[in-house]
Amino acid sequence: MTLTAISFGRIAAILPVQDMEIAQRFYIDGLGFTKTFQNGDPVGFIILKRDESELHLSLQPGHKAAPFPIAHLLVDDANAMFALCKQHGAKIIKGVQDKEYGLRAFVFADLHGNRIDVGQRLQV
Repeated sequence: MTLTAISFGRIAAILPVQDMEIAQRFYIDGLGFTKTFQNGDPVGFIILKRDESELHLSLQPGHKAAPFPIAHLLVDDANAMFALCKQHGAKIIKGVQDKEYGLRAFVFADLHGNRIDVGQRLQV
């Protein structure tokens, strides 16, 4: 079998969170994701979806956030997403900027410090 014969499916980011309730409020109530699966009692793992995006939340009480983005999210309106993140308590790491590589982009940290790079494709 050759490498080109392998078909890849979806890949989803797994975000470690210290408190599942706080994470759910941010991603579900704040950003509009829907919970499609949960596991454990108490809940230690959740799958969230919104449109084509999927996030997995994993309860990790001792989690220390990485000092770099761990996921990239494409949206159709970076300015609206920026406002939504600020409204729901996300820390803005880098403000909205048009980049030379064709994206309007910003970086936020969720309530557990997980950094997510957000981009909107610019019209060429």
